[in-house]
Amino acid sequence: MSEEDRTTLKYLVNGPEDGPVLVLGPALGTTWHMWDRQIPELSRHWRVLRFDLPGHGGAPAHPASSVADLADRLLATLDQLGIERFGYAGCSIGGAVGAELALRHPHRVGSLALVSSSPRFGTADSFRQRGVVVRTNGLDPIARATPERWFTPAFAAAQPAIVDWAVQMVRTTDPGCYIAACEALAAFDIRPELGRIGVPTLVVAGADDQVTPAADARVLVAGIADARLALVPGASHLAPVEQPMAVTDLLVRHFSSSWQSSDQPTGMTLTGMTSTGVTAAPVPPLRPVGATPASGSEAAGFAESVPEPLLDARADAYDQGIKVRREVLGDAHVDRAQSLADEFTGDFQDFLTRYAWGEVWTRPGIDRRTRSVVTLTALAARGHLDELASHTRAALRNGLTPTEIKEVLLHTGVYCGVAAANSAFAVAQRIIREETSPEG
Repeated sequence: MSEEDRTTLKYLVNGPEDGPVLVLGPALGTTWHMWDRQIPELSRHWRVLRFDLPGHGGAPAHPASSVADLADRLLATLDQLGIERFGYAGCSIGGAVGAELALRHPHRVGSLALVSSSPRFGTADSFRQRGVVVRTNGLDPIARATPERWFTPAFAAAQPAIVDWAVQMVRTTDPGCYIAACEALAAFDIRPELGRIGVPTLVVAGADDQVTPAADARVLVAGIADARLALVPGASHLAPVEQPMAVTDLLVRHFSSSWQSSDQPTGMTLTGMTSTGVTAAPVPPLRPVGATPASGSEAAGFAESVPEPLLDARADAYDQGIKVRREVLGDAHVDRAQSLADEFTGDFQDFLTRYAWGEVWTRPGIDRRTRSVVTLTALAARGHLDELASHTRAALRNGLTPTEIKEVLLHTGVYCGVAAANSAFAVAQRIIREETSPEG
């Protein structure tokens, strides 16, 4: 695989060479063909560029670590084509990419349409569990559940060929890239940043969409200053496929009337590449400080004298710790632990977050999979079965398969005792069955 394959996206272009560029982003599990019914009309007005997500539709299977990573790869692709400014319409995760572009690169986006999108898709736990299901069972269970997630029952009954096409699209996606996309959506949350999207935005929601319901669309419209909402009757999550004429008409009207003027070129000129790199300023080194006073006014005076980089480092340890703790153990577990914390246990929860998760789990010496192996072994050996349950879930999210967890516990039985392993197997078996059961 070339370096270009790792940093750009597979794409297809339709429409006049000198037309303004309109980029269409796909949903998770789909290919650029989800926009086929829009192309005849859109390509009359625009130079339409569609792209595939990594590992989708035969695209190179190099997983993207985040929505920002996908946005960077799209910009690198556009840069290679000499495209500076463009309109953008995206569905589901494709919409997330568009919102990311509008936030991080507002000078590049002339107008935006978010279809079946949300500022936060479901819950982080649900997407991480979906990744566990795929890692354990492959994509077939997800593919079989696709019709009820993407289409209304009436459409699914009337259009069996399209339903079969949708199922096959998901089934032929690269599992590793699908899991990475689930992780990207688990980490995606732009609710606090919506007010910074300044580009004219159309938010399109299927009236019967249960995946990204109309309530999610209304959050987008409420947060984005220049946004309007369009509800599409008789449509579920994959609205461009289920109601192609309605969605096409909405897109044509929006991009015809709301494209922001700019001195930047809008067409595709293959004369050079646009640099979008940003050089970060170096972080100043920490300076040694004296011992911290215990309390009172002396402590307040000390806080004023502590060099700011040290205060930032302490804050970063907690912030990074809570992030990693949520990623590994899940939001539900962390929310429960924090809700039970009181004056007596609060300091201990803070200690765990800062030290165990912010300092140790973030160290670069070994990866999270290896840390899960060590953690499972230690918890099983010591008989900490409640913690073993939560860390079995964590191990699955960190990429261990049920077979690998079984091997860890077998090895534990040899070196730490059969009784300890026996109890650990019972706990791990229960958790694995809960976490790897296919959706639906």
